[in-house]
Amino acid sequence: MKFYTYPVIAVLFFITSISFSSCSEEKELKPIHYKGSYNRDFNDLNDLHLKSAKKIGITPPSTRDEVEKLKKELKEIKSCQTYEVGKLTHSIPYLVPRAADLLDEIGKNFRDSLENLNAPKYKLIVTSVTRTNEDVAKLRKRNVNSSANSAHLYGTTFDISWVRYVKDDKSKTDLKPEQLKMVLASVLRDLKKEKKCYVKHEKKQACFHITAI
Repeated sequence: MKFYTYPVIAVLFFITSISFSSCSEEKELKPIHYKGSYNRDFNDLNDLHLKSAKKIGITPPSTRDEVEKLKKELKEIKSCQTYEVGKLTHSIPYLVPRAADLLDEIGKNFRDSLENLNAPKYKLIVTSVTRTNEDVAKLRKRNVNSSANSAHLYGTTFDISWVRYVKDDKSKTDLKPEQLKMVLASVLRDLKKEKKCYVKHEKKQACFHITAI
């Protein structure tokens, strides 16, 4: 009996070569741009954030202990596939369900936008969430520009960094923070048009200040 091994080996080598080539080849990155102005497009003032926060949010807790009594009204947010919860020094990772759902939608839309651009995967970084009155008082000692009447008190509001991101794949392509900011801004502008949120472009804090509607 004769065995014809060479053709089989050749076919296997050919298939393996094609598979390896297709897996290792990166798609060409599409142009990334943002047609607009961050300051003009995201200039919702504090009174708008507060109006929505008071309508759909919790009663502002005075201390962290009081938050325990309100947890039935809140949803804990944790680092996931689309965003990382940063080190929170003056806030706690809880939001009312509508705001938590909004954060999930922003993260998913950001991820989908990157995929449509043939860009590497990145996660957003949440830098501030819900604050107690005690947190606000401590924060104001460090930052005199922070507001005593903050929408963060109502569990409706969170901040997302526009300068820091977490790369989530091994692609050789790296995006600059400004490119990622343009993608995030496009996502937020669409959600604003759908009347799902108010957004303020914070320059000093390098974040988008976002309140659910």
